[in-house]
Amino acid sequence: MFPVSGFRLPVSDFRFQNFINPQLLLLGTYINNETKMKKTVTITGVVVILALLGLMVFLRFSSAKDKSEIEFAEVRKGTFEITVSSPGELIAENSIEIKGPDMVRQRNFRGTAIRITDMVPEGTIVRKGGYIATLDRTFYDNILKDEVTELNNLRADLEMKILDSAVVLNTLRDEIRNQTFVAQEAAVIVDQSVFEPPTVQRKAVLDLDKAQRQLSWQNRLYYMKKAQVLADVRSKKQLYNLQLRKVTDLEEALKEFTVRAPADGLVLYSRDRLGVKIKQGSTIHPFNPVVASLPDLSTLVSKAYVSEIDVNKVKSGQQVQVNIEAFRDKVFSGRVVSVANIGEQLRNSDSKVFEVLVKLDLSDPVLRPTMTTGNTIIARTFDNVIYIPLESLHTGSDNIPYVYMKNGFRQIVLPGESNDRYVIIEKGLEEGSSVYVTIPEKRDKFTLAGNVLIPVIRERERERAAAGMSSVPEKSIAGSSEHQSAARSRVYNSLIP
Repeated sequence: MFPVSGFRLPVSDFRFQNFINPQLLLLGTYINNETKMKKTVTITGVVVILALLGLMVFLRFSSAKDKSEIEFAEVRKGTFEITVSSPGELIAENSIEIKGPDMVRQRNFRGTAIRITDMVPEGTIVRKGGYIATLDRTFYDNILKDEVTELNNLRADLEMKILDSAVVLNTLRDEIRNQTFVAQEAAVIVDQSVFEPPTVQRKAVLDLDKAQRQLSWQNRLYYMKKAQVLADVRSKKQLYNLQLRKVTDLEEALKEFTVRAPADGLVLYSRDRLGVKIKQGSTIHPFNPVVASLPDLSTLVSKAYVSEIDVNKVKSGQQVQVNIEAFRDKVFSGRVVSVANIGEQLRNSDSKVFEVLVKLDLSDPVLRPTMTTGNTIIARTFDNVIYIPLESLHTGSDNIPYVYMKNGFRQIVLPGESNDRYVIIEKGLEEGSSVYVTIPEKRDKFTLAGNVLIPVIRERERERAAAGMSSVPEKSIAGSSEHQSAARSRVYNSLIP
């Protein structure tokens, strides 16, 4: 027994130490982990902030560099080409048409549209006489049945008319023979009445005259009836022959409803007047029974459509660079062989276009008709000239052209010819200088230079006015290049079937 007042629990008690030590260890571990985590978060945050700062600095310098590259353009000197670009498609210069039956040529029956029930795929290589297509015979088969029935009826009418005519003529001939005997008998009576009283002789003579007149009338009646009968037979026979020719022509035309190739070649589908391909299920018109064609692949032509804005620049004989959409790595040379005098409006196009045919100088086995082409017509070429982008050239209300220079000057210039991207500067700029591509923000602070060119520009204006031309290149006017690009786009869309 221990006295209560003197009780003390020693710190070193074994059970108490077993309870305290694990708790302290867990607390120390937790504190260490928290410290390490805070350090990691701090380091990660610093790294992220530094990375963001570096990215911002990089983007700032990059954007400044890009802006500088976009804002300015270098004045160049060299070869300058005025080109006209237009989409198109390949066609064969020569081809053999594959036609269905020519219903217009057949005057004996009415022609109508014919549906194609079956047709070989486009691009099929065929031999002469080979199968091309089958046309729907239903309408004309029904017509043939009706015409054959009519032919049989006419044949029966003709045969009946011939028989009736033979009966009528035989009857008339018998009457003539009988009347001849009557006239001869009357003549005998006249001869025998010589010894009779005068009244008897007179009566005998009158009977003879009457018999002879009746015989003459019956002869005339026979020849008239014979002529009438022959005319009727000829009329019936003419109707029969006409119907027979109609049936024969229709039978011959129906043989052509199985269309065959007139020569060896590659089958190319034709297009109707709306530009839609004629294929299985389409109909062909009797006035244009062309089903397909066999193109001559040795000579190909690119058929392009040039906008009315650019057609005056295109002339026969100009060189053309032809790109094939399917073979972008190949460029073919050609020349303009014809330019249409009358414009037309294509499907899905609001503006007028003119057909231009470009003949390729050399052919290639990989080329096929209907391939999409890009045609760059070289209208004119200038050597060793100064030129700048069209966007850099501006005009004021006084119609004086100028550019904004990088050195702070608003330089008056004398422009020359232009294409869809650049314009020639005849006077006012030197090679290697830099001009603004767009109007700068502080354009009022630029110093005007080149006033000496104003008299030259005015003189050029008078010359152009006398020649009926604009004083400033067409394409330098704001929005003109966009208008032309839109027009070309509409032309391109209209070429897509």
